[in-house]
Amino acid sequence: MFVETWNIEIMDEKRAIAALGALAQETRLALFRLLVTAGPAGLRAGVIAERLGVQPSSLSFHLAQLVHAGLITQRRLSRQLIYSAEYGAMNALLAYLTENCCGREAVCAPVCDPVVGCNSSAANTTAA
Repeated sequence: MFVETWNIEIMDEKRAIAALGALAQETRLALFRLLVTAGPAGLRAGVIAERLGVQPSSLSFHLAQLVHAGLITQRRLSRQLIYSAEYGAMNALLAYLTENCCGREAVCAPVCDPVVGCNSSAANTTAA
């Protein structure tokens, strides 16, 4: 299976639409939020299925959609697949959505770094 890799630092309209489209479904949104809270270590597919109450065949479809959108990554650890949120893509999407918020040339998007936690950069903005 070919998976398109994106430069997560660059978010354009096409990538934003793909990411938002992938999140515009109840199970995928819950799945993404679960992986964000799990941190960089991620979760095994079986654990995700158990926590969300989703059948493995259905879960595979939803995971593939999020991987294709660049919002999560997949890695193999022995015989298990581990999935993690792609924080760079999440931050890039938030920055794209809030670019020039309030009509100002200010950055309002929160930045999430799983190592240090989430910080709002709104406190560092200046009025136009």
